[in-house]
Amino acid sequence: MAENTATEAPAKKGKLKLIIMLVIIIILAVGLSVVGTLWFLGGGLPGADDAETTTSAEPAFVASSYTEIEKALVTTVQAQGRQRYAQVYVSFEAKDPAALAAADVHMPLIRSQLVMVLGSSDFMQLQTPEGRQTLANSMLQTVNQVLEQEGEPAIDRVLFRNFVVQ
Repeated sequence: MAENTATEAPAKKGKLKLIIMLVIIIILAVGLSVVGTLWFLGGGLPGADDAETTTSAEPAFVASSYTEIEKALVTTVQAQGRQRYAQVYVSFEAKDPAALAAADVHMPLIRSQLVMVLGSSDFMQLQTPEGRQTLANSMLQTVNQVLEQEGEPAIDRVLFRNFVVQ
């Protein structure tokens, strides 16, 4: 009987070692999977300062900002000897928020220039997508000329929110 109790005690120590080793292996596996996931998703390792990521030649992504002219640009357009009506709601896009702030400051001058550009457009061209794109490009040049004269940064695009010609 003394032999049976002696063999049971070492068996419990062996099971305890096995359980501890399994717990350590599971914790290591979970930790490595988290670190691997962070590494492959591009986040790098938490707390690691990598000199290559801070001196990268690739610029960071900069989201565009927008501002809009609240009231529509309304004018008449000539079409085969008749006067037609044009109404355009316009927004500006820029990567630099300072350009949009400058556009807001100089909005009366910009609005006046844009109404003249719209009024000098051909009605038949405004009915085609190419004609509207040409008008947007012309408006962009006009806005950037005004901003350049005032010593302000340029905007990137002129966008039409609503476009009506009758």
